Amino acid sequence: MRFFSVYRRVLAQLAPEAALAILLAVANLAVAAAQFAEPLLFGRIIDRLTTAQTQKATLQMIDLAPLLGAWVGFGLFSIGGSVLVALHADRLAHRRRLGMMSAYFDHVLHLPLSFHSNVHSGRLLKIMLDGAQAMFSLWLSFFRENCASAVALFVLLPLTLFINWRLAAILMVLVVGFGLLTTFVLRRTESLQGRVERFSTDLAEHASDALGNVPVIQSFTRIESESAAMRRIIDALLAAQMPVLSWWAVAAVASRASATLSILTIFLVGAWLHLQGQATVGEIVTFINFATMLIGRLEQMVGFVNVLFLDAPRINSFFGVLDTQPGVADRPNAADPGRLRGRVTFEHVTFSYDGVRNAVSNVTFNVQPGETVALVGATGSGKSTTLGLLHRVFDPAEGRVLVDGMDIRDLKLVALRRNIGVVFQEPMLFARSIEENLRIGNPEASAEELDQALERAQAKDFIGRQTEGLATRVGERGRSLSGGERQRLSIARALLKDPPIMIFDEATSALDATTERQIQAALDAATKGRTTFVIAHRLSTIRNADRIFVFDGGRIVESGNFDELVERNGRFAVLARAQFMAPPQPAAPTEA
Repeated sequence: MRFFSVYRRVLAQLAPEAALAILLAVANLAVAAAQFAEPLLFGRIIDRLTTAQTQKATLQMIDLAPLLGAWVGFGLFSIGGSVLVALHADRLAHRRRLGMMSAYFDHVLHLPLSFHSNVHSGRLLKIMLDGAQAMFSLWLSFFRENCASAVALFVLLPLTLFINWRLAAILMVLVVGFGLLTTFVLRRTESLQGRVERFSTDLAEHASDALGNVPVIQSFTRIESESAAMRRIIDALLAAQMPVLSWWAVAAVASRASATLSILTIFLVGAWLHLQGQATVGEIVTFINFATMLIGRLEQMVGFVNVLFLDAPRINSFFGVLDTQPGVADRPNAADPGRLRGRVTFEHVTFSYDGVRNAVSNVTFNVQPGETVALVGATGSGKSTTLGLLHRVFDPAEGRVLVDGMDIRDLKLVALRRNIGVVFQEPMLFARSIEENLRIGNPEASAEELDQALERAQAKDFIGRQTEGLATRVGERGRSLSGGERQRLSIARALLKDPPIMIFDEATSALDATTERQIQAALDAATKGRTTFVIAHRLSTIRNADRIFVFDGGRIVESGNFDELVERNGRFAVLARAQFMAPPQPAAPTEA
């Protein structure tokens, strides 16, 4: 069935520690064989005792010593082997759980922004934690229980036919009955469990969304409505979960009932066979012990299938994310050009998000090193998409983007992005110290370089007011700071990176007019010698740009410096008049 293929893939993740995994599997085989030998030897001891009693012969302990010694030896080996297997299996499972979380985390960080814009971060976190924990449980149960159970059921059980095929047939019927019951329950509950997982993920997503927006919830008095929405999801989750739990409860009750019936049947049939001379007392005792052991193994298998069934959607989600291929990746022979000069060329570049409507259409321009270019236009006109193509958030469907004459797809992605600094409209700070946030731009920066970047970004004053200075933690997404303070740290972070190409995406939008004027002069000085792209709605911030590209419908419809575009009286002039020129005031009424 489908979830057994999931189980095979989970076991395949043990490959990095294959030697230990194989050793543990072999140890499980030995333990299963020892546990199988115990009731067999016990039955032989019973037969020796009953035979001696029937024949009125006298037995000495020395006569039973070999059987008793072997029985005790196998018992001690089972105990010791089980302890060692469990101990090393636990350690192996923990290492691989953390290893899979690390691989998942690394993979998600490499996925493009287009993926992250469509998947909630709370959902990704839940998938990582639930998936890794589910695999941990399956690895642990495989080595502690499932491997030995599989050996007992499919290898050792058929061997009982050579002891007494009539009593062995009863055990075979027991196993087949368990298999049919489990298959029936699985088929009845498979689709139901999918709904349970969807509601469970919705629960995590809703909680993460609400906890991340507590100020909004409190400000708009939405606490009760958010709590009510959470309760509705919980109710839906319980309603979906209860039928699944009911079916597995039926399976558990049936397994207990069949256990009692099997032992009773073996005893009654064994007694009848003994009277017919077709079974010894020892064989009856042996098969009762076999039945007890196999019933325990079957219950373990049913429990395992139940857990696997419940966890399969979580594991599928985990592997679904791991199987997502980044839309942007290094070509086989991608090069690292070192530090670039910063000449940027777009050649007839076209890009579409959905393959239907172009977000960027036939964009062509050439920017020289050290030149400052501004991109303006209405929301959705293609400005951010164009610069996203420059640092390879996505690749163009047509045309080429060149830096220093090299197609950026022929460069290593990490090398390209090392040469580009981006200041986003949303500062996106980490819940870490100010210094840790800054050093994301350059982990090896000296104290002097940190100080210089902060001074250029006009951030030294407010950091000096912090109780712990650079060691001050800024809270989730930097919420302990004002919007302007967060943005200045974001600018300082990009300046610390010291790239030849800078992108400012509405970088001063969160600043007040006074701070904006202060930081504008600093940015002008900081961007000298760098190729700089500025996306701006406030046209006051781009007066000194060397060139301005006016976007509309994904195309550049106008190009020139500020004064040229105003004189041209086109689309840019309309935007400029709207921002800088006050509408004419109506004449004051005159007195009669």
